[in-house]
Amino acid sequence: MITLYDCATAPSPRRARILLAEKGVAHTTVQVDLKSGEQLGDAYRRINPQCTVPALRTEGDLGLVLADNAAITAYVEARWPDPPLLGTTPAEKAEIASWNWRMEFEGLMAIAEALRNSSPAMANRALPGAVNYPQIPALAERGLVRVGQFFDLLDERLAGRNFIAADRFSVADITAVVAVDFARVVKHKPGEQHPHLLRWRAAMAQRPSMSL
Repeated sequence: MITLYDCATAPSPRRARILLAEKGVAHTTVQVDLKSGEQLGDAYRRINPQCTVPALRTEGDLGLVLADNAAITAYVEARWPDPPLLGTTPAEKAEIASWNWRMEFEGLMAIAEALRNSSPAMANRALPGAVNYPQIPALAERGLVRVGQFFDLLDERLAGRNFIAADRFSVADITAVVAVDFARVVKHKPGEQHPHLLRWRAAMAQRPSMSL
């Protein structure tokens, strides 16, 4: 059975949890306490030298450790192809890949930029991983502007659409849900000026995986 190294309060491992739930993949879970810095300790470094979550250990004693959502998604989709979350046709695959990247870059990365460069708890931890980086307050300000633009982008994209990419639920919807929900940490949430985004998020809430 595969093992997911998780943190229940962090957005990145939530993406992996939703993915595994949508695929119906049985797995064991090991919680990593990011608040206490467990990810930087020697024990977890031996598992994942990048000091990040999620990480996924594949089956077997010599299983691979996949240390980012891109690798985890690629592995899970190849190992358990149904339901397809990365698309089936060349056009679908390209569209989903493009929009999933935008959800990461324009959504999750903008929120992380705002949070990590402003939170006192993340002093000297402006980027995740094994290396410490100082905060840059101007990046926090820019991140907040980007989050607002991200919500506008999603609302425009979802006008007359049920899903972020293609005509089916995909990994792009997973990433977008996590980004929209995570934005609360920087005191941003969709409002009445985002009717299409709010409609889509309410529809996503009906999927059991979204409660994870």
